[in-house]
Amino acid sequence: MDILYFAWVRERIGLPKEQVETGAATVAELVDELKAREERYAVAFSDLSALRVAVDQKLTDFDAPIDGAREVAFFPPMTGG
Repeated sequence: MDILYFAWVRERIGLPKEQVETGAATVAELVDELKAREERYAVAFSDLSALRVAVDQKLTDFDAPIDGAREVAFFPPMTGG
């Protein structure tokens, strides 16, 4: 599965994209796996209320299932202007 990071999430993790193999059933479980990898992930995902997530390019919640998903993207809330 491809994991995409945008804006400050990318800056904190140090990668724009990576491929991971996961046994996670939901986005939240995937985040827990990532946070356990290294401190930089723990820092990036320390406040989930400051993040949005999309699964296969559809905006969703952290309790969304990811079984069969090809892509999960993490990004800060979008602002207009």
